[in-house]
Amino acid sequence: MELYEGLLSRRSIRRYTGGKIPEADIEKIIRAGMYAPSANNKRPWHFIVVDDREILNRIMEAHPYAGMLSKASHAIVVCGDLDKQNAPGYYLLDCSAAIQNVLLAIHALGYGGVWLGVEPRMERINAVSEILGLPAHVRPVAVISAGIPSGKPPKIPQRFEPGKIRRNMWKKK
Repeated sequence: MELYEGLLSRRSIRRYTGGKIPEADIEKIIRAGMYAPSANNKRPWHFIVVDDREILNRIMEAHPYAGMLSKASHAIVVCGDLDKQNAPGYYLLDCSAAIQNVLLAIHALGYGGVWLGVEPRMERINAVSEILGLPAHVRPVAVISAGIPSGKPPKIPQRFEPGKIRRNMWKKK
């Protein structure tokens, strides 16, 4: 798949067959996440790959929108290390870039995935941190479900909006 085509065709996939993604592909997906840009190249991310059904079920109970994990092959929890970020709050920017790379890699390899936000909801941060046994300086930013799609999603609708483009400065139309 060409990169530009992948950018425009990636969709959030919430229905999976229940089949497993090979570990070699999981490593490729995580590798893509680690190649994301980060402020001052601090790379404050950590990736927790979850394929234990009991842990997936606990995450489903803690996150109100995580029902798709019941048939997901894996969850990838992207966490930010507060001690390694470039400046306060930058872990969110850096981890978001890594999350996008992970989602694009999932798509490029023919799988499906969806971004489940954890930050900034403290109840989700606390629950996921407890489930995964995270140290205090590591914050869960998102859970990414990944799996083998159970069907082909409909074509993505047109999203290009020229009215949201400004040149040089903000001006009224």
